[in-house]
Amino acid sequence: MKALVVLLSSFLIAIFLVKISNKEYDFALSARIAMSIMLCFTAIGHFMFTKGMSMMIPQFISFKTSLVYFTGLFEILLAIGLIIPKLQIISAWTLVIFLLLMLPANIYASINNINYQKETFDGNGLSYLWFRIPLQFLFIIWTYVSAIRIL
Repeated sequence: MKALVVLLSSFLIAIFLVKISNKEYDFALSARIAMSIMLCFTAIGHFMFTKGMSMMIPQFISFKTSLVYFTGLFEILLAIGLIIPKLQIISAWTLVIFLLLMLPANIYASINNINYQKETFDGNGLSYLWFRIPLQFLFIIWTYVSAIRIL
């Protein structure tokens, strides 16, 4: 939910800032800026809640802590790439794939009631997926429309 609030509020602020600096609206740029801010916001969680996020990774995967740090850094790099015109499309496609690959971790965390912030097993459970799965697809569509197929 926090990521959605960050995305939407950043988008509204970006619309006005882009309008002021460019003298016209650029909704695609504003959307990419908002997605970049949201990615940086979620990346911070990888460094603040490393242990809890590593709990979201299935047991058979090794180097969980390193993977959490890597994905946090990767989100920051993708955020930067969305803003740089030459990297925009490759970053967007990479982000779409990344978001699809993260979906199983969110499902695993929900099935196991993982609360990554508290590092406990008292999370929202499967009911969280009713919000998380559509949210993940919103992020994918947002990325596609604002960076790959600019309307």
